[in-house]
Amino acid sequence: MTKPLWDVRKITNFKDMLNQSVELYGDKDAYRIKNSDGEYYGITYKEHKADVDALGTSLIAMGLKNESIAVIGENRYEWCTTYLAVTSGVGIIVPLDKELPVDELKNLIKRSNIKAIVFSGKFNSIMQEIKNENNTNLKYFIDMDLDNEENDILSLKKLIANGKKLINGGDKKYLNAKINPEKMSILLFTSGTTDLAKGVMISTKNIVTNIMAITSVIPISEKDRVLSILPLHHTYECTADFLTVLYNGATMHFNEGLKYIAKNLQEVKPTFVLVVPLILESIHKKIWTTINKENKTGKVKTALKLTGFMNNCFKIDLTKKIFKDIHKFLGGSIRFLIVGGAAPDNDVIKDLREFGITVRQGYGLTETSPIIAVNQLKRYKDAAAGLPLPGLEVKIHEPDEEGIGEIKVKGDSVMLGYYHNEDATNSVLKKGWLYTGDLGYMDKDGFLHITGRQKNVIVTRNGKNIFPEEVEAYLNKSDYIKECIVYGKEHKDDTMVCALIHPDFDLVNKALGKDNASDEDVYSFIKTEVKKINKDMPLYKKVKTIEIRKEEFIKTTTKKIKRNANINNK
Repeated sequence: MTKPLWDVRKITNFKDMLNQSVELYGDKDAYRIKNSDGEYYGITYKEHKADVDALGTSLIAMGLKNESIAVIGENRYEWCTTYLAVTSGVGIIVPLDKELPVDELKNLIKRSNIKAIVFSGKFNSIMQEIKNENNTNLKYFIDMDLDNEENDILSLKKLIANGKKLINGGDKKYLNAKINPEKMSILLFTSGTTDLAKGVMISTKNIVTNIMAITSVIPISEKDRVLSILPLHHTYECTADFLTVLYNGATMHFNEGLKYIAKNLQEVKPTFVLVVPLILESIHKKIWTTINKENKTGKVKTALKLTGFMNNCFKIDLTKKIFKDIHKFLGGSIRFLIVGGAAPDNDVIKDLREFGITVRQGYGLTETSPIIAVNQLKRYKDAAAGLPLPGLEVKIHEPDEEGIGEIKVKGDSVMLGYYHNEDATNSVLKKGWLYTGDLGYMDKDGFLHITGRQKNVIVTRNGKNIFPEEVEAYLNKSDYIKECIVYGKEHKDDTMVCALIHPDFDLVNKALGKDNASDEDVYSFIKTEVKKINKDMPLYKKVKTIEIRKEEFIKTTTKKIKRNANINNK
């Protein structure tokens, strides 16, 4: 089992965490928020706790004690306040994906049996529609942006103000509420990349265990500034960013949208950021696009050789000085980036390291609250998912001759089960172990490596196992292939490896010397590219047929490709 690098303070639940953070960092800014004039202002830890307590007091006064309450909206202060207020003495929080189609949103509202929903102003018309249909158990609709109640939709601001009056009048029902850290406090719906979304039942003990374990191996302190980019409803961002930031006394800022990442990085100057591979690759691509556009490719490659030589031979790091413009692009203060959600391109990680940008990969699941393994700053392997977190047992179930088998996990951050789905719970939770459905192996140094999803594995007639993700990694190295999905197809006496490919049409056109190449020309060009890639793979893994897809693949809001949805709709 991995040993912690640092001792961390013990917390038992979110209320305990926030109370301790207020004692330690009370007058420090917990958040920096941008106002309508584009200026940032601070909200201190004390002010945040006062709003959390006030909202919790109002919700209990409304009769919502022990009920389920949903929250939906963009990453913002009010979302965080709602999450903590509900989980610190009211009931169960149900974070909903703001990108869900309306019908799916309505379905989850019914399935989760929520009694109230807190939402950003963008959802006002949808909530009016749901209220008018009157076919859910919803009693209260609460708008984050209303100043006053309108059409039976309540104002979050008013509820916080009323809560403060109640507390001043002696109402201590929320302040004195007993917390059971082992009881379900969070209901999270998985992204549903394979099956219908499952409701994952999580306790505050699950999450605070994960927060303490993360902090024991990744250095985070009150000096850190964070830019929150990934959606807060996703456990990765919620636990490893929002809640871990509050635990450590750091300051949170919110990204205004994917197209504003570069602008917000400049404004916030964050010290660390959580990303997914798509964002990491976008950052990497922008860096090289700028270098090429300014005709500095030769100079940069020479500089990379120089910095590499100085570092390797004399342990002198000149990267931040020589590549200062690249560091300024990320705000100029980045200590590290953590990438999770899917496997990143190792070459991108290595390339960014040569510029002096530290990137570490992590791995986790919603069902494990979520982090299972992470590469430490000084102990890492680019190709590995990381070292298991302290306190977590990670084993390989029934490994084959190469040591590959299903990854199973045991520890206090493992979920309670699936909501109203005993069969699904029993299929993954056995004798305290969570069977992840992911395939991988542990190397001699204790690092966990992910090889693929158990459900995705392609099995040939002669018993060979092919992990689509592995073949996709080969294909994605081509500049001309933007995205791809590899899958198996029965053909005569064997299973054939097929690839659905979305090319980078701009680069293909440029290579062909055409403004708008025909479908036949694109297909021929990509087929030739795949033939070149096939030479690097064993015979049984070679891609036999390809199909070109003109549009980008359907993805979840965390930018994971929905494998089955795309294959079925090709």
